[in-house]
Amino acid sequence: MLVTFSSKVDADIVMLGDHAKAVLNIAGKSFGNTLPDRGVFTAEQLPEAIHNIETAIASETPAQEDNPDEPKPHPMNEAVRLGQRAYPLLQMMRKAQNAGAPVLWEIGTGW
Repeated sequence: MLVTFSSKVDADIVMLGDHAKAVLNIAGKSFGNTLPDRGVFTAEQLPEAIHNIETAIASETPAQEDNPDEPKPHPMNEAVRLGQRAYPLLQMMRKAQNAGAPVLWEIGTGW
């Protein structure tokens, strides 16, 4: 399943459903086991969502920092961190907040 995030202030962002659900949970949108077909972050909800994502990214530590004596894995073997995965959505949210616009999501690509 794919989830498309959209806002009038930026290009659409497409994420895999499991990744989108994790980012949405961090941002403050809680769901059961099933992600709703569509949803919204209103302009009023964006500051808290942005803060939640930034806090989660700041608390994330790469495994390499845990033990600097271990050899660094090949870049293709490194896990994608939350900061990398959420960055495009975070940028969209910041632009939308500045414009007073909502950020929408829906299941499917819309293509």
